[in-house]
This record gives sequence, structure tokens and C-alpha cells, in this order.
Amino acid sequence: MKVKRRDFLKTAGAGVIGAGMFGAGCTGIVIVSGDSEKLLKPDPDHPVPADFDRLPLEWYKKNVARLKENVRNRGIKAILLTNRWNIIYFTGLFHSTTERPFNVLFPVDDDAIFWYAPGLDRDLITSWWADDLEYYFDYLHAEEAFPNKGVVKTGNTVNLTEWIMEGIKKRGFDSSAIGLDFEPAPSVMNTMKKVLPRAKFITIADDCLNMRMVKTAEEIALTQRAYNYFGKIHAYARDYLLKRGTDATDYDIAHAAEKYGVDLILNDIAHDGKPHNAVGISVGVSCRTGIATAYPHPNQFYYKKVEKGDALQISGVVRIGGYGGELYRYYQILPSTAHRDKVWDVVTECVHIQERESKAGVTCASVAEKIHNYQVEQGMQDLIYHRPAHGEGMEGHQAPWLALGDETILKEGMTFSVEPGLYDPENGFGYNPSDGLLVTKDKGLLQSSVPYTREWMYIDL
Repeated sequence: MKVKRRDFLKTAGAGVIGAGMFGAGCTGIVIVSGDSEKLLKPDPDHPVPADFDRLPLEWYKKNVARLKENVRNRGIKAILLTNRWNIIYFTGLFHSTTERPFNVLFPVDDDAIFWYAPGLDRDLITSWWADDLEYYFDYLHAEEAFPNKGVVKTGNTVNLTEWIMEGIKKRGFDSSAIGLDFEPAPSVMNTMKKVLPRAKFITIADDCLNMRMVKTAEEIALTQRAYNYFGKIHAYARDYLLKRGTDATDYDIAHAAEKYGVDLILNDIAHDGKPHNAVGISVGVSCRTGIATAYPHPNQFYYKKVEKGDALQISGVVRIGGYGGELYRYYQILPSTAHRDKVWDVVTECVHIQERESKAGVTCASVAEKIHNYQVEQGMQDLIYHRPAHGEGMEGHQAPWLALGDETILKEGMTFSVEPGLYDPENGFGYNPSDGLLVTKDKGLLQSSVPYTREWMYIDL
């Protein structure tokens, strides 16, 4: 089945077209009225979406307690986190990362949290969760120089690794085992040992990552809420494509849909402009049409008119409170060809292979193998450019990887992208899906409601 633009225009109504094609309502959204949202198909197995906008502080405190228990048997007495995503995951403090070192220390045997961070973030830290904060003025920091306290000095540049180690020493951990969420380079280790020669440093990066890979019920609920919004955004983008047709550029589609999505989500989330609410929200929509779809990571700016015969991809990432993920759909603007139809069919079947096979207890490599075997059996080997999927986390790409070289065993609560795309640069097109896939006991559960059907993705303009 294919969707015809003229049928869409009849159902949309002339009044809506005249008022909203290029104008804007009170929110600035281009008004689009169509049937796409009615075609969304929620899965009855979808988790109940969260009724909260972010995880509460108590959740993060329990998370830190879990980490402490995981490392306690190695004699670790303090945990130093430096990685942005670990800091957010364990403390709930959403913050920006630059060249400025940002660190948090947790004593394992005490219910305390100590920060070593840049001064520009001091208000964020002290208004969230902190027993103490030591800050340097900025990078590079001159010794005793704090213009915010009226002290302006130059020279004596502070080695911030030494400064952090001195802070840990003052806490009484100078001869303790300290867990680090990174593997220090030799030069960094030498500096650390210079200040804390009797301390033992143990890398706990895998402990942190393993916790982040398996999502709790609260994380899954927030993810589902994000995907529920994302389905509506895709429906809006599809309607916009049907309305504007070949008058639109891929840039127009992406930015109209992104504006719609921001207003949709932020009108449903409490926000007053102050820190710690409306955090971890990202709404990014992209669109590319024609030959740009033929490459996994094209490097050109997307600004091309939609044309009949184009492959077209609408993609993006939506997150709420740090949780959500990718959602892409691969359209064919008619006419198509027998070759394109076959490639489209193979991509779509690979989505369902990943869905069926991604159950707890199997390996990432085994799922990837079944997908790649099917692609090759269908004669698509020349169109394969990458693994079928990656683990999904706050940072985007997160271990484990649905790749032939990853023998990680899938666990309930893991989440993945869904990207068994195929690309044909010679013929100027490609189809790449994505979605959120939640590993369950019996299968992978696609968390979006956007269909994988020709009815949705074959468009007649």
C-alpha cells in the first residue's frame, strides 16, 4: 500500500492548508493536519511510560549505594568519578563537560559526597547534592587566584591532578584503595602516586558501565515516555512531507519537526528556567533525501528539495531526563524500482530478526550473525557497511555492541538501537532504520509506535 499526497490534501482540508502551510500558530509550529498519528501502533507490551520528568535524587542515592556494594569486596574505601556520564548516572547532576576537570568522591563506608570541580559550576553543585565542594577558579588555575573573591594573581599554575589528590588526602584516604572510573595514563599515575604514594588505585570503569548497560524499571519508563513523544514527532514529519511534497527541502522537514517536538515536550514538562528541572532533554530531528541517504555518515549539509524517486530518511534522537534514544524511518518517494523494493524488504526483515532474536541469554555476536547472514543470503553483501546496532545510553552509543566481535550476553533491561541499514552509493540511495529496542526474557521489544510498513514509508507525491 502507498500513501498518495492528493488523498492527504483532501483529508487535511483547504482551510488548514491555507492557514498553516507557511504560516505559524501561536507556538510557531507549522500547522499540519493529517492521518499519520492514527497509523501509530503502540505495542500492548510497551512499559508504562513515566509520569515524572527526571529520576529523583533518592534514585541516584540508591544507585551510589549499589555501586559501593559492588566494589566493597575489593577493599575499596573511596570512589572517584571523573567521566561525565558516570557522574550524571550516579549523582543526577546534569552538567556540561569541557576541558575543565570535574570530579566527585564517594567514601564507601560513609554516606557522603565530596566535589572537586570548576568554580563556574559551584551553584549547580551546592543546590543539588553536596556535603562539601572544593573548587578551582578556572582552567588553567593560578594558585590562590579567585577573582570572584577579589583575589587576582598570575603564575604558579596549579596541577589539577595533584590538587584533586591533595583533596582526597585531606579526607583521610592517603593510604586507602581508591576506585577510579578511568584507566590512568602513566604520566597521570605518576602524579597521583607523587601525592598519594601509599594509596592503591583500582579501576572500576567496568563496574560503572555494567550498571549503566542494564536499565532499571524507572529508566525504562522514562525511555518509553520519550519514545511516545517521538512517535508523534515522526507522525508530524510524515504529514509535513505529504503536505509540502516536492516544495519542501529536507532542511524544512527536519526543522519543522524539531520545532514541533520541542513544543510538544516542553509544554508537557514543568520548567521554570532554574537548575535541576527540565534536565537531560534533547530533541534532535534530521532529514536527508536523495543521494545523501546512500552513505552511513554523509558529510554534506542537508539542503535538497524532495524529488520523486528519492529515498528519504527522517531520523533523530529524543531524550527526557537523559533517557530515550534514536528513531529513524526510511522512506521511498515513488516511483520505486524492483531493486529498491528488495533492499527495503531486506532492511525491514532484518529489523524483525533483531526484534525476534534479542532475548536475554544470547550473545550480541549471535544476533549480529543472524542479521548479517540474512543480508548476505539475499545478495546484499555489497551494501553492508556496519554492524546492526549499538547499545543505547545517555551518551548515545554505549556498550555492548550488536557486532560479530562482541560476545557479551544480553540481559533483560539492556537497550539497543536498531540499525541494519543497507547503502547503495552506485544507485544513489540507502535505507537505514533505527528504534529503541528493550531486551526482555523472550524477545526484543521495539519501544516506538512508528510502523515498519510500506503504508507508512512508501509516499506518492
